[in-house]
Amino acid sequence: MPKESGRKVVATNRKARHNYNILDTYEAGIVLMGTEVKSLREGRASLAEGFATLTDDELWLERVYIPEYLNGSWTNHSARRRRKLLLHRSEIEKIAVKTRESGFTIVPLQLYFSDGRAKVEVAVAKGKRDYDKRHALKEAQDKREAQRAMRQRNLG
Repeated sequence: MPKESGRKVVATNRKARHNYNILDTYEAGIVLMGTEVKSLREGRASLAEGFATLTDDELWLERVYIPEYLNGSWTNHSARRRRKLLLHRSEIEKIAVKTRESGFTIVPLQLYFSDGRAKVEVAVAKGKRDYDKRHALKEAQDKREAQRAMRQRNLG
């Protein structure tokens, strides 16, 4: 059986880019149990409520939903358990410095397999205010309307 290659996305946190201004992103390994990996390979996970915390110089992923493996037995995992993230010490220190400031948080953006290994893309982010979200939506709508008008003009 050939070794897996490339990147296979399992879950994406689409609301994160709407609710937060993303400052820096990091690719982190994740410590998983066997049944969690099997459940992820079936493409089942949700990052919607997930966030990461820094505890004792370690980064932990919280509230990420990986459902129980259907064919698992008593060795199955709990769906919303804390999972340790694997980063270099220097990256953890950079994240710690940034998140000490008020208003910054660590949010998971994507959960994927990279060359057969489970990875999480986490970001240091600052929450958007409601008027910022409305402004971003208005800009996106204006951009779509301009593209539509250009397309109509070019077609004739």
